[in-house]
Amino acid sequence: MPCVGDWLNSPLSIVQGIFAQNAPNSDWEKKVTEYFKEKLKENNATNWVPSLNDVPVHYLKPNSLVKFRCMVQDMFDPEFYMGVYETVDPNTNARVLHFGKYRDVAECGPQQEIDLNSPQTVTSERQTFYCVPVPGESAWVKEISFLTDASQARVSPSTSYTPSRHKRSYEEDEDMDLHPSKQKEQHVGKSCLQILCFSGSGGDIHGCVEPKRLETEASAGHHVISPNCSPPLDLNFPLPGEKGPACLVKIYESWESFKVNDVLEVFGVLSVDPVLSIVNSEERDSSSLDPMECMDTVEEQRVHSPPASLVPRIHVILAQKLQHINPLLPACLNEEESKTCEFVSNFMSELSPVRAELLGFLTHALLGDSLAAEYLILHLISTVYGRRDVLPLGKFTVNLSGCPRSSAFTEHLYRLIQQLVPASYHLRMSIESMNHSRFIPHKDYTANRLVSGLLQLASNTSLVIDETQLEQGQLDTAGVHNVTALGNLITWQKVDYDFNYHRMEFPCNINVLITSEGRSLLPSDCQVHLQPQIIPPNMEEYMSSLLTAVLPSVLNKFRIYLSLLRLLDYSISDEVTKAVEEDFVEMRKNNPESVTADDLHKMLLVARFLSLSAGQTTLSRERWLRAKQLEALRKARLQQQQCVNGNEL
Repeated sequence: MPCVGDWLNSPLSIVQGIFAQNAPNSDWEKKVTEYFKEKLKENNATNWVPSLNDVPVHYLKPNSLVKFRCMVQDMFDPEFYMGVYETVDPNTNARVLHFGKYRDVAECGPQQEIDLNSPQTVTSERQTFYCVPVPGESAWVKEISFLTDASQARVSPSTSYTPSRHKRSYEEDEDMDLHPSKQKEQHVGKSCLQILCFSGSGGDIHGCVEPKRLETEASAGHHVISPNCSPPLDLNFPLPGEKGPACLVKIYESWESFKVNDVLEVFGVLSVDPVLSIVNSEERDSSSLDPMECMDTVEEQRVHSPPASLVPRIHVILAQKLQHINPLLPACLNEEESKTCEFVSNFMSELSPVRAELLGFLTHALLGDSLAAEYLILHLISTVYGRRDVLPLGKFTVNLSGCPRSSAFTEHLYRLIQQLVPASYHLRMSIESMNHSRFIPHKDYTANRLVSGLLQLASNTSLVIDETQLEQGQLDTAGVHNVTALGNLITWQKVDYDFNYHRMEFPCNINVLITSEGRSLLPSDCQVHLQPQIIPPNMEEYMSSLLTAVLPSVLNKFRIYLSLLRLLDYSISDEVTKAVEEDFVEMRKNNPESVTADDLHKMLLVARFLSLSAGQTTLSRERWLRAKQLEALRKARLQQQQCVNGNEL
């Protein structure tokens, strides 16, 4: 009988037990899912599961249960595998039925062979996602997630793993990696392992190899030098300087409900069998000798079958799409659970003082400008809540003009925003970055993969675009395409991915804040001209002192506030709708030339986010009047600045 910790340490033994009791009935697969779903509901058990976001791969036990918080960067073609297969002992003719689900290699005991012609063989299909850590994920998200998991791990069954082999010298390890044939020679297997999956066009089942444990960790950068591969392996992170593992996530059920750029949390079996690297190396060698034997190019094989020590596989038992990645909030706020409702109601009861403190904090960050701080709060809680035809509803891109150029103001402001939101990126606009950066993801048909770009971001990422350092210069063709892509992102909340022969629209939900001296070159929903009340002699020292002065508990309340309010529903009653319409008609009568339908749309947006910022999910007369007041102040400031600087604004 399996012990209590076996579902963590040896999930395949649990699957084996359920399979043995229920096979060949197909219900065994459903029972496996239900078993782990119930286990993960027990007493915060999800925090017991080691996370690939926190723990290096070589510290995790192979074939143990792990979790991974990630974004789907690419979707590979579905692959076929032996879901159920039969082994036979040639001497005794004894037959044993095995499951192939949640595995990369098929196991058979000593003196046993897989009967490929057995009528019991079941060929199944699974989908492979190439997943990366959430682009631009804030350091505080990683830290809090790690501390939460670590605190639970102290009372959970041990999931640590120490490779049980004698240490070899670096030179020996290097020699093994460069000559995998030596690896096979040094191991006398207790069991025969065979690759389970094969391509849709058919393929041979590969020979038996006994794997060894590789203790190599993926590099923190984009490129990793992998065994038998030249040039280096590109982990295809959308943003430069990203750290963390990339994984091949194999989904067995309901994969059609997930799509590219979705943020997922997956629980599954970790597979790091180096036998995968060995066989794939042999495939590349053989296909280079006879190209007709394999339809895949060498480059495609490298990308789709990278070394497991660098890009581990996760065979998913459970997966869920995440509404958010804020570890301070419950994972799913749609479920009507008492604990979730209690959390929300308790926080909403203290919302007013939190908003007041956040407004004060942002006012200081914006050099004493309380009006700009109001609009920044509205921007940070905005989100695309729906689409009417091609028009995204709820986007609220703010252009903060009048920003100081010489003091690196935007850099320091971004660092403060980074401490408040779960994911963000600072895009410094310059002629060089526009001309040489890759903004738009494109399809590489040689490697059969989607090559990432800077604009391949997860939903609700905060994108801060800094125009204050922009100099005069000439944009080349790539630069024009990049600027156009930014404009489409802001206006339509979509990015047109380049598939060479056509472009495909990928809708997104990115909060864009533009800082500039004058009016931005890019479109925006709202321009707020900054009016600093104080000019600190040392901007870096001033901004750093703001963060130091905020208690960690207060900072966490700011983080909960901004994430929670994005998830609230909002509505306008018929009575208030009628009152707003009548008010707008009066405004048009008094000033027909300056009040347009666009102004009404903007005021309704401001009123929406003002209401939500106060924890109100319906529009009141008071909030509508406050929205009109804010818009009047903002417009008056722009008019005043225009009189000073001519037509600059």
